[in-house]
Amino acid sequence: MPARLENKVAIITGAASGIGEAHAKIFAREGAKVVVADINHNDGQRVVREIHAQGGESLYLPLDVTSESQWQSVVSKTIETFGHLTTLVNNAGINQMNGVEDETLEGWNKLISIDQTGVWLGMKAAMPHLKKSGNGAIVNISSLFGMMGTGTCIAFHAAKGAVRVMSKAAALEYADKGVRVNSIYPGMTDTPALDGMIPEEREFVRTSIPMKRIGRPEEIAYASLFLCSDEASYVTGAEIVVDGGLRPG
Repeated sequence: MPARLENKVAIITGAASGIGEAHAKIFAREGAKVVVADINHNDGQRVVREIHAQGGESLYLPLDVTSESQWQSVVSKTIETFGHLTTLVNNAGINQMNGVEDETLEGWNKLISIDQTGVWLGMKAAMPHLKKSGNGAIVNISSLFGMMGTGTCIAFHAAKGAVRVMSKAAALEYADKGVRVNSIYPGMTDTPALDGMIPEEREFVRTSIPMKRIGRPEEIAYASLFLCSDEASYVTGAEIVVDGGLRPG
């Protein structure tokens, strides 16, 4: 069988670890040429080495997603190296567990700049080349917290909720221009973001999930794989929730 992403070139942000790393490795395995974009140089280069060891094609490029000039540089180097760009996965993000009164303006601005503004900057920088491809695909990684409230992390809810509606707006804007835009909503996923949890907290989270387990990064990446493949050629503006059944009705 042909690889599902044959002839695709993908930029994946936050690809040095967790969900982004899973995307990079799975996309490369399915035939895509992958740009691992991250601020974590050591792990970003490790991911590239591991992709190369499996016979894939990959390139590490440093990227602060809040910098428009760095976005332009990453897109330009991608075109220079691989000749074109078909795919963008906006995955990079942070979280802060602060409520309305505990959050600071500095903390709010930092999170919004990474989790929300960074997604827009990525779409803006990549879009001219995605349109040229005639078969472009963007997947924006939101969060289950972009669909529901929890009473915590007000800035994270705000940013991920914005990513949800931004994705729908962009999907409509480019529906007849050869670029599909979809979004994914991970629930609790076993990434470095959970490393600070004590065993009792992890067990509480696990038992609160109907499937009684925490998700794996590759389970998020496989949803993106479908959306970025030609199998999803008639899918845009869609939302895929990957949460083990946690989201209420």
